[in-house]
Amino acid sequence: MRRIDFFKMHGLGNDFVVLDARREPIVLDAIAARGLADRRTGIGCDQLIVIEPARLPAARAFMRIVNADGSEAEACGNATRCVAWLIGQEVAEPRFGIETVAGLLQAELLADGRVAVDMGPVRTDWREIPLARRMDTTRVKLTVGPLAQPVCSNIGNPHATFFVPDAEAIDLALLGPVLEHDPLFPERANIGVATVRDREHIRLRVWERGAGLTPACGSGACAALAAAYRRRLTGRFATVTLDGGDLDILWQEDDQNDNEPGNIVMTGPAMLVYEGGFDAGLLGR
Repeated sequence: MRRIDFFKMHGLGNDFVVLDARREPIVLDAIAARGLADRRTGIGCDQLIVIEPARLPAARAFMRIVNADGSEAEACGNATRCVAWLIGQEVAEPRFGIETVAGLLQAELLADGRVAVDMGPVRTDWREIPLARRMDTTRVKLTVGPLAQPVCSNIGNPHATFFVPDAEAIDLALLGPVLEHDPLFPERANIGVATVRDREHIRLRVWERGAGLTPACGSGACAALAAAYRRRLTGRFATVTLDGGDLDILWQEDDQNDNEPGNIVMTGPAMLVYEGGFDAGLLGR
């Protein structure tokens, strides 16, 4: 049977099976994705990442993201850093574009070994997130247990960030799936609980849409910083501490020339754990 090679990678514990389909296409349906993501009978991961040929001239590759439950995600910051690290081993320049369903992201390999990714603009209009109905996205009318009035945004995918006195005290395994599937979120949502420790430090835990509790969520960290800034709890830069470690997040100033919102930049590590292969029969082929 044909062998399919893969990379096992992670960003702060948010782990991925990365498949390179640039030379030979790989068809990955929801059933196959769930099988590969299973931590007992498959390889095990939060998301499967398929690297495909770029569609845009400005991109080195197209990155497809499939959650452990088989659903497809538009964006994943930790995975983007991992894919950028892999591409960085092939090309001479440290900065290049990676295409996603959410748009073209610029990645840069830094001298300290970390990877910076421009995640694009922060979308804050209720229709762009999207929400089921019009409301103020800085104080959304939603309460479940001790969680109330999240800040909602779209960082390539929908996020709801709840500010709490102690993020560690929230039973996110219980409340996360309820909130993810709340009717207010027609495309479901990533759920974050955040505690602002000071103007440059946020503690964050995340229930990730389609994956569950995760040690780290790059787009969630961006959403948390944007939410804290919108509530005037921090400035435009903060270190976001997740269960798996730290990400530095910078929300750039708005472009005054064309009234476009500033992009948000995430910087953190990317780790290659091992390389392996599996029988193509696991994909049902």
